[in-house]
Amino acid sequence: MALTPGEALFARYAFPPNDLGHCGPPGAELLLAGAAGDDDRDLRARLEQFVGAWPYLDLLAGTMGVDDGLHPDVVSAYWLGGALLDRVEPAAVLAAVGRRFGAQPGVRDRLAALADAPAARPDHLFHVFVVYPWVGLLGAAGDVPRSVLDSCRVRWGTVVRVEGESAGVWSRSLTWDGAALGLDAGQVEDCRWSRGRHAFVRELRPGDQVSLHWNWVCDRLDDDRVAELSARTHAQLTTTNAWLARRDRAEEQPGRSPAGTTGSARRRAG
Repeated sequence: MALTPGEALFARYAFPPNDLGHCGPPGAELLLAGAAGDDDRDLRARLEQFVGAWPYLDLLAGTMGVDDGLHPDVVSAYWLGGALLDRVEPAAVLAAVGRRFGAQPGVRDRLAALADAPAARPDHLFHVFVVYPWVGLLGAAGDVPRSVLDSCRVRWGTVVRVEGESAGVWSRSLTWDGAALGLDAGQVEDCRWSRGRHAFVRELRPGDQVSLHWNWVCDRLDDDRVAELSARTHAQLTTTNAWLARRDRAEEQPGRSPAGTTGSARRRAG
């Protein structure tokens, strides 16, 4: 039985971190083959083991009135943004995330900082910059937190060269100046776009606009998708920077930091 479009789309973005051992079950090659249209053995069950995404997928599916968290519109909204995100009440996002991830260090504090702001959206950007632990380690572990956050967010870029199974893609990298996150003016990074006969984007060419997750080219993007992903990214960075500023102000005072550890303990982390 062939993969549904939503299953194939989710597998494209789930494969790169799974291939690096960051999330999901062993067997990343099955995701690569399935998403490329060559093999679909047990792929649905494998995708359901990416538990970090499911609170968001369930919220989006419920908002759409469908019972499939891997509906293509749900999956697209989660990874790339879209109007569906704005139909979910922020309070519902905070509640669902709190139930699922609230025990992780710093998460409840970061959620509390959003309680009075309409900034909670059930997408991957929210998970990376609010739930993912590396945001709480910015300033504490050299360049590692920034680098991980940059790789984990879904970003956009333009292909400038294709050489074998690699592609040079111009994109804007995440920056960290010690106080706030931003995006640089752009640079070319080397990414994978194929492995053997498997590729998510067929016949990749210079000039193609693409999405990137970790070290892989995941999809072609049109102008509207690029604009949407860019706008969502800037909005999330603004929200995260506001929390970082509050964290730093709190650490200048006696007592515990907003992340639930003292400033000295946070500096020792990592």
